[in-house]
Amino acid sequence: MLFPQFEYRDGLSYSEVSVFYSYFLQFEKAVAVIGLGVLLMLPPATWAGGIALGSTRVIYPADARQVSLSVNNSDEHNRYLIQTWVENESGEKTEDFIVTPPLFVSKPKSENTLRIMYSGEKLPQDRETLYWLNNKAIPSINKDEASDNNTLQIAVLARIKIFVRPAGLKEKSADAPSMLKFSRSGDSLNINNGSPFYVTLVNMSIGGRNVATTMVPPKTSAHVSLPKGVTSGTLNYQTINDYGANTPAARAQIN
Repeated sequence: MLFPQFEYRDGLSYSEVSVFYSYFLQFEKAVAVIGLGVLLMLPPATWAGGIALGSTRVIYPADARQVSLSVNNSDEHNRYLIQTWVENESGEKTEDFIVTPPLFVSKPKSENTLRIMYSGEKLPQDRETLYWLNNKAIPSINKDEASDNNTLQIAVLARIKIFVRPAGLKEKSADAPSMLKFSRSGDSLNINNGSPFYVTLVNMSIGGRNVATTMVPPKTSAHVSLPKGVTSGTLNYQTINDYGANTPAARAQIN
């Protein structure tokens, strides 16, 4: 099984392409089909044919009983088997959340709703906690065609962030970017986040040269490599807000 990796925007999210041989079940008929399957892990939005999530991130108030996320199928003809699960910050599958339904068939031109409920232990009350919501979409196939030929079946995995946000925070998430502090240490850019929120920085550049996208956890620092030969200058950057949109461009002087 191969796991080449590449990055996509929005922080430390990443994408994987896994090529594997497997058995897939024919939707609603439990017919096993032998084929060459390809699993693609891509950014959210419309990530598999006509399948789209209602948001690129989930803000989960710690005092909420549950939150909802829509899954839309705009395809006029194809059905998809949708499987959903949650991982912790380290990418390990966790039972801290219950997602219902965890497995369902998305019919053409339909909308389904995922209900996400936290069921784990009490989390820190002075900062956000990060989880990952995984949504895998497997397209339906034609049984007759698959029985005679090797079938290339593409299953696509979208991975979005869940931020569990304590209810008693005095700071506002919109103010988090203004609480960032930047400094240089050797050939690295140090980004200190004094806020209780995760902050994702995108479209970063200094001296006209790009700096890698990164996400800084609350009340901690992240270190990003500076372009070769760059020791100072004006850092241009944007952050991503609660709605998944880029904030206005900002600048910081790096010495």
